[in-house]
Amino acid sequence: MKRRTILKNLGLAAFVTSPDLLDAKLDLKEKSIRVAHITDVHVQPFIGAAKGFEKCLHHIQSLKIKPDLILNGGDCIMGAKNSNLKQITRQFELFNSIISSENQLPYNACMGNHDVWYGADFEGEKRRALDQIGLDIPYYSIDKGTWKIIVLDSVQKHTNKKKYTAQIDEQQLEWLKNELQNTPEDTHIMIMSHVPILSACVFFDGKNFNNHSWQVSGSWMHSDAQDLIELFYKHKNVKLAISGHIHLLDKVEYNGVTYCCNGAVSGAWWMGKYKQTPPGYAVIDLHTDGQFDVNYVNYKA
Repeated sequence: MKRRTILKNLGLAAFVTSPDLLDAKLDLKEKSIRVAHITDVHVQPFIGAAKGFEKCLHHIQSLKIKPDLILNGGDCIMGAKNSNLKQITRQFELFNSIISSENQLPYNACMGNHDVWYGADFEGEKRRALDQIGLDIPYYSIDKGTWKIIVLDSVQKHTNKKKYTAQIDEQQLEWLKNELQNTPEDTHIMIMSHVPILSACVFFDGKNFNNHSWQVSGSWMHSDAQDLIELFYKHKNVKLAISGHIHLLDKVEYNGVTYCCNGAVSGAWWMGKYKQTPPGYAVIDLHTDGQFDVNYVNYKA
């Protein structure tokens, strides 16, 4: 068996810095869908964030085998908690101007927690963020060949108006159940959410072992993870779930589904590497037979 075939069948998630190495892992004899997954860009008019984002987009488009699609996993801007509405608007204007001028590839996005300004009207501010991102609704699906990509909305209202909780609401859950039920069994499914549905790196984002117990916030990983995992188990064509939010890189396999948290374009919020994970994006090759490769690219290398 050829090396590239072995690599493809493993469904890899790894660090890759060379576009040549990326292309060597793609079986050119099969029609595959290549997705560039960017997340946690955190654009702001300081510390070179705009130039860094431009460099990332240029790196993606310089790949020998160009992606068919860029997926933005949310947190477009630094925004939200410590910014006023004027600053939020300015940051979105900067982000959208970069996407407009520096990207020539098809592009889809979802919402992150930093994209929502936590004013008194949470749902109204979510609507404002959706308008800035260019979405009519915060969850939807995309058909790409033998694959379906389902984009979820992780950011829901918390009882404390200055916070959010990571989960999907009842209306979205019913939509998701119908979407999975109505997808043919021979169509493979990839899920994208901003907050990880299931993750290992959430345990190590800070000192989270206290009083003999691991503590993971409901804003770091989906609080409805068990329900979603059980739902995915009923649909064997759910293959892969990708996320961002934590700015770290991991791969978890559970019940036949691979969950990948794919770092951050901004790294440590434009201050270099965050812990062991450098600024980067993921290149995901989705093969016609349901196999896939997930490779993390340090675009600053």
